[in-house]
Amino acid sequence: MALSLPLPKYHQVYLVLREQLEEGRFADGVPAEMQLVKEFGVARVTVRRALEQLVADGLIERSAGRGTVALARPAEPAAAAAPPGQRAHLTGLLENIVNMGLRTSVKVIQCEVIPASEQVARQLDLPRDTPVQKAVRVRSTAQGPLSHITTYVPQQHAKGFGRRALGKKPILMLLEDSGVQIGRARQSISARLADAAVARLLDVEVGSALLAVQRLVFDIHERPVQWLQGLYRPDRYQYEMQLSRVGDIDAKVWVSEELSAHFH
Repeated sequence: MALSLPLPKYHQVYLVLREQLEEGRFADGVPAEMQLVKEFGVARVTVRRALEQLVADGLIERSAGRGTVALARPAEPAAAAAPPGQRAHLTGLLENIVNMGLRTSVKVIQCEVIPASEQVARQLDLPRDTPVQKAVRVRSTAQGPLSHITTYVPQQHAKGFGRRALGKKPILMLLEDSGVQIGRARQSISARLADAAVARLLDVEVGSALLAVQRLVFDIHERPVQWLQGLYRPDRYQYEMQLSRVGDIDAKVWVSEELSAHFH
C-alpha cells in the first residue's frame, strides 16, 4: 500500500521507523532494506535515505557484519509519585476507559507471555526479561475499527485471564477480578504514523496520522500493573477535557475537571 502524506517519501518512511524505534519494536534488529522496500511500497533509494537520517539522529547503527541495529536510548526520568496507600475511585479517566471498553467490540490479535524488553521492564519497574503478558487488540464499533491497543501486564497479575477473557471484558476489570486494586494512571497523548500492520487492521493508509496514547496504570501501592500503547483513528475518536482556572490572580493555571472520550 503506497504512502499518501504530503511529505517526501523518504521522510514518511523515516517518521514511521523513528516511532517504531522509540517504541522498542526493533530490539532484535531493524528489517533489511528490501524488506522495508516491500513493506512501504517505495524504491530502495528511498528506504536507504530514511535509514541514513536515522543514523544521523543516533537512533540506529549500520555495519556490514551486524546489519542495522537500534541504539539504546537514555532512560526517561521517573514522574513524581502520588502519596502511597491512597485508592482512587474508578472515575474520570479510568472510568471512561472502562465504559469505552464495554461499548465497543474487540478482536484479540495476539496474547502471549514474553520476556520484558528493556523499555517494557523500565515502564513496569521490573528486571529485564521478567515474564509479562503482551496483548494486542483492535477495538471496533458498528462503523468499523477504532483503535489498536498493545498492553503489557506482569505475568503474576495476568495469570487469571487470557485471550478469551480479553475478548470479553476491559483489561482494567480483568485486573481487578485478579485481585489488583487500581489506584491511578499516568497518560500522555501525541501523534503517530500508521505502519503497514496497523494500517491494515485500522483500515487506513500506511503513513496516516493516528492519535497515540501511552498509559501507565498503578495499583494503590504505586506499583505499575499495566503499560498501554494505543493508536486511535482521529476521524473516529475525540478526546475531550473540561478545564477550570484556579489559583491566585497572578498565578492562575488550568486544571482538568473532567475527562471524556467520544467515538463513532
